[in-house]
Amino acid sequence: MCQWSVTRVKSIMALHACFNTFFCLFFIYRFTSADTYLAAVYEHAVKLPSVQDRPVSQEEALSAMNLNLNVLEDAVKQAAKKGARIIVTPEDGIYGWSFNRDTIFPYLENIPDPNINWTPCTEPDRFGRAPVQVRLSCIAKNNSIYVAANVGDIKPCNAIDPKCPKDGRYQYNTDVVFASDGKLVARYHKYNLFLGEKQFDQPAEPEFVTFNTTFGTFGIFTCFDVLFYNPAVYLVDNLQVDTVLFPTAWMNLLPHLTAIEFHSAWAMGMGVNFLAANTHNTTMNMTGSGIYAPDKARAYHYDAETDNGHLLIAKLDIHPKLSPHYTAVNWSLYAAGLDTVSEDNAVFNGTIFQDVYTFITLNEAQENISVCQKDLCCHLSYSMKEKQEDELYALGAFDGLHTVEGQYYLQVCTLVKCKNPDLKTCGEPVENASTEFEKFSLSGSFGTKYVFPEVLLSGVHLAPGEFEVLNDGRLRSENGTSKPVLSVTLFGRCYEKDQDVIWIV
Repeated sequence: MCQWSVTRVKSIMALHACFNTFFCLFFIYRFTSADTYLAAVYEHAVKLPSVQDRPVSQEEALSAMNLNLNVLEDAVKQAAKKGARIIVTPEDGIYGWSFNRDTIFPYLENIPDPNINWTPCTEPDRFGRAPVQVRLSCIAKNNSIYVAANVGDIKPCNAIDPKCPKDGRYQYNTDVVFASDGKLVARYHKYNLFLGEKQFDQPAEPEFVTFNTTFGTFGIFTCFDVLFYNPAVYLVDNLQVDTVLFPTAWMNLLPHLTAIEFHSAWAMGMGVNFLAANTHNTTMNMTGSGIYAPDKARAYHYDAETDNGHLLIAKLDIHPKLSPHYTAVNWSLYAAGLDTVSEDNAVFNGTIFQDVYTFITLNEAQENISVCQKDLCCHLSYSMKEKQEDELYALGAFDGLHTVEGQYYLQVCTLVKCKNPDLKTCGEPVENASTEFEKFSLSGSFGTKYVFPEVLLSGVHLAPGEFEVLNDGRLRSENGTSKPVLSVTLFGRCYEKDQDVIWIV
């Protein structure tokens, strides 16, 4: 039997001695060519600075940030002890939010280009004052784990640059990644700023940031970026990343845009691993983190009740598109062969996130129904265990430009539970249901290949392993779900129809 010895020479001799045996070949493959790794995300209940309405000193700012860094360091240590190779922490996780340009300034540091080969933990003064970067670097190095965090970068500018702000500096919402030896290996400036992020500047162009490890190729972007082509989709389509790191401060919005729902769907639709670390703040409806693979959520956390942070650890495939679980999908193939089903059900309009959907009700315990809007027709086949008289479900279609809190073109097919039997409530946020579906199959005539499949259950739960996406574009559950259904959705994005967008392909 082959065993490793403590010296290189003895190891080589032992390998030669049993090289031709099946066991030894298996041993070599198993321990030198592992195709999985452990990943971690931490949902952090951020400790907000006591003073945010006026600028503070750098020392006061660092003291406030260290309160959060203490918590994050403990989470990193726990993850590393359990074998995680990489951990993602949330957007705004070190200093919080509700700043303006002046009040955020003491919290910012100059973050250099990672190409300069810098390990802050061992060269703390090389680029001036950088205590947060030094501490993050040492946390990664001391625990031998990759650490992704969200910080603030500052870059001076002058009148030679016509876009230079009046205060003579650019301020960027920035993600950094430190390798397991403490080296800075990635820096990303958030491109798609959300409303209210007036303390930060948008980079002149979107950045496409990747880095390589022994356990795959990684890309990184932040929060609102996930709704747009650049940089999110470009990283996957053109740079072939295996895993996306996603620091976020995501405010949940039912029925389609809760964090766990949309982020798990994005991983499935794009065929990548997705490590989403959300800020935890129940008063702002921020919760929902996960480790998502293309086949299903490997681990997720949603807690709207307590004020506690939470660490998730799960196993992922290094190259998910090479996994037997991965299936390439033609999202309109099945629907293209269907005729629109003629129904007696009345068609009506309803609103989801201020978009006007065309709806049709589910009147029977078992039906095949369809509804169309513009070029999109949505088809649903379903069977309920028992139709609840006090619960109303509707099938909706939306094909248009969304214009609230950002502009982006959608094609959406959705089965939603209405808030009550009044048709006017279809599309309103609902968290609980009692109707059980024995099976359902949803498809649509999409004009885009970018479609994200969502299934959300009563109590705001995911349904990992309880549904499948077929290569012909059907989102299907043949054996029902473990909890009643809140929504079943195919959320399509037509990026080329977005307005005022930089289109890089």
